[in-house]
Amino acid sequence: MIDCIIIEDQAPAQRILQRYIEDVGSLNLLETFSDPLRALSFLNSRPVDLIFLDIHLPKLSGIEFLKSISNPPKVILTTAFTDYALESYDLDVVDYLLKPFSFQRFVKAVSKLPLNDPKVQDANESGTKATKSLFLKSGHEYIKIDIDQISHINSDADYTDIYYADKKLISSESLKYWEDSLSDHEFIRVHKSYIVNLKMVEKISRNEIHLHTNARVPIGRTYKKILDESYLKGK
Repeated sequence: MIDCIIIEDQAPAQRILQRYIEDVGSLNLLETFSDPLRALSFLNSRPVDLIFLDIHLPKLSGIEFLKSISNPPKVILTTAFTDYALESYDLDVVDYLLKPFSFQRFVKAVSKLPLNDPKVQDANESGTKATKSLFLKSGHEYIKIDIDQISHINSDADYTDIYYADKKLISSESLKYWEDSLSDHEFIRVHKSYIVNLKMVEKISRNEIHLHTNARVPIGRTYKKILDESYLKGK
């Protein structure tokens, strides 16, 4: 197990990190701190492998906290601001998570831990398995969904509609975000406004995809050749 702590002063952000850590089975959360000074005292008595560290903290910033430790453990910074990205890499952090971040992005950060550490190898394996599900930010909620149950995704102006099981969930993320996030799964862009789960395809009729959910999705002219050559012939 990789022993880790959270240093974050916002309760909603604490809960999200706690949930993500729980879903990566080989991460073991020891403590959550709102006060960096209390975390510093804890570290003096209890070594840890990894810190999830917010930058904007009371009394001591995350950057100042990191500089105050002589032999720091591995650190993944979390922040809502991009200002500190360059400085964070000078401090040799594992990764820099820009809030709000998805579960996939969280797993990607954890996977950057040194592979020669057997604890990290176990965590990476668990993280790969865990990506079968994700937390979807919908409004003010984070909803855990099974990736394989997403049938298709439709872009609607500034939002995307996620068709999941018998529901439609609304996400503030762009279609490009979902295209990148689901690239390791059997999803493909078939139209400027649509992504489909190939596992959900029942048949393709001319320029339209029929899904097992009875939904029909148009195929854009630009994407038809890619769909035919890269996916259908390969299947």
